[in-house]
Amino acid sequence: MRFTGSTRLVIMMVASLWGMSIANKDWGSGYNHTNWGWGWGWGPYHPPNQTQVPNKINVGGSENWHFGFNYTEWAFQNGPFYFNDTLVFKYDPPSNNTFPHSVYLLPNLWSFLTCDLRRAKMIASPTEGGGDGFHFVLNRWRPYYFACGERNGFHCKVGRMRFMVVPLFRWNY
Repeated sequence: MRFTGSTRLVIMMVASLWGMSIANKDWGSGYNHTNWGWGWGWGPYHPPNQTQVPNKINVGGSENWHFGFNYTEWAFQNGPFYFNDTLVFKYDPPSNNTFPHSVYLLPNLWSFLTCDLRRAKMIASPTEGGGDGFHFVLNRWRPYYFACGERNGFHCKVGRMRFMVVPLFRWNY
């Protein structure tokens, strides 16, 4: 049986994809096949990857959630964020000395870019950021757009209190 050039190319591509898909698997023998050896007592030993637990991330780091801090830059510098990580929003409750803050989840990129809160959902009120803060779990694989909704979007627009994340999956073999 003779194969045409295109059939040979398809067979080579399928074989290559199959080889890449099994190259780094641990087949239950306790060996990770990233180097030579098939786990039968020869070749370097690689212990299986440990399962990673979700992170708890304080939004803004030590700066917490406040007016005038660039959270978009913070998210870029502190990413990536992963599926099931928890974002913790900490901010002072409203008082005579502080402006209130809140956390809104915006529905789309345009709302995020323009700080349009009309269809946004308040997920943390001005009183929920005190103490241990407000916890939000990244439990879906989708973009999340966060903003402070106080002063009708002023904190979002002028105070740079907004950021977005797209959680990634952790791959454990």
